[in-house]
Amino acid sequence: MPPLRWLPSLCVLLVLSTPASGSTPAPKPSQELARHLAAIAALAKPAPTITIPAGTFLLGSKRIDDDPYGIGTQFDDTELPQNRVWLDAFEMDRDEVSLGEYLAFLQQRKTPPSDELQKLIWHVITVHSVTDETLSRWPALYVTWKEARDLCLSAQKRLPTEAEWEKAARGTEGGLFPWGDAPPDPKRAMFGQYHVHEIPILAPVESLEDGRSPYGLHHMAGNVAEWVQDWFGFDYYAYMTEKNPPGPRSGRYRSVRGGSWKSKIIMLRTATRSGSPPAQRSATIGFRCAKSVSSTAPESK
Repeated sequence: MPPLRWLPSLCVLLVLSTPASGSTPAPKPSQELARHLAAIAALAKPAPTITIPAGTFLLGSKRIDDDPYGIGTQFDDTELPQNRVWLDAFEMDRDEVSLGEYLAFLQQRKTPPSDELQKLIWHVITVHSVTDETLSRWPALYVTWKEARDLCLSAQKRLPTEAEWEKAARGTEGGLFPWGDAPPDPKRAMFGQYHVHEIPILAPVESLEDGRSPYGLHHMAGNVAEWVQDWFGFDYYAYMTEKNPPGPRSGRYRSVRGGSWKSKIIMLRTATRSGSPPAQRSATIGFRCAKSVSSTAPESK
């Protein structure tokens, strides 16, 4: 069997997926859990925003065929070819949206958290003695693409485009990882973790200073992968526009970037692309928000 990166492009869509919850309504939490959910939400605090200046950057990768196991080799053909792309200035949250912010958003909408998230929070509180304060600084997880989009809109922001996300992660000259070309380590990224019961092993959203991107953003590799605005286009890089690419007009999957707490090193590369059904809830996918500086936000597609 060939290594994963040489399988057909569809394999990338399966890496981050867990069983979807479908449309089953979330149950009402118990009184004790509801108390913890309210306490976690009350501790929410928004991330600072960082301005990413206008200009060009290198998006995607150059093909490498002679080093199949090298960390610089493309994960698959979806990140080819490399393009120099212009982006207008925009703002990006320094940190991933926290679990506290997400629960506060659901509280405002009078919507209970998903069954998966309720079970996780109750388990880590009662079995692992995780505090409300610690949980409030976890990244949001078990979030659908629409919930991520709606939370950003409620804060007068939006999800970043895939191109914006990649520039914020790697800078202008195509850095291999947010911090440069050195391999990941525990001081730079939360990745490669394993728990026999699939309990997420997460870092606070504002942590790991050594892993910051060239613009100072945290956890652009690892912790949770991140929903972006675009539909996932397998061959989009071959025909994308050279200025403010908006992503494909339609699709089956939404793009997901950055790798997660479970990921192998290859998924932490700034050019590695992935995707997931927009209704997916996963312990490995969260998000962060962005905002246009001088132009209107992209329409939801």
